[in-house]
Amino acid sequence: QVQLVESGGGLVQAGGSLKLSCAASGRTFSTYAMGWFRQAPGKERDFVAATRGSGGLTYYADHVKGRFTISRDNAKNTVYLQMNSLKPEDTAVYYCAASRYSGSVLYIPRHTHEYDDWGQGTQVTVSS
Repeated sequence: QVQLVESGGGLVQAGGSLKLSCAASGRTFSTYAMGWFRQAPGKERDFVAATRGSGGLTYYADHVKGRFTISRDNAKNTVYLQMNSLKPEDTAVYYCAASRYSGSVLYIPRHTHEYDDWGQGTQVTVSS
């Protein structure tokens, strides 16, 4: 089991930026696909972005493409989510997740059931 701890959330005005971090325990971090999801009040947990391997493989939800960037530092066991041009509709609790998916190397997990371990979440609030 991987322990995940998110940080970096907060309150920001529309158009602003935030960078989330997720620190993972364990010695096999580089083998996991890492993803970010978010959940707004009363809504389901939705996929935001994910990466596999050294970070060269990435996948984004359509509603964040061009605004958010996921990256990882395997030496630091950390995955990041740089969020730019934030909108009020980005307000949610953001969760980091780790997947032991071992299927096709060209596929990046993007569904909640494909992830094995989750962080506690960090609140992001974007004011208009």
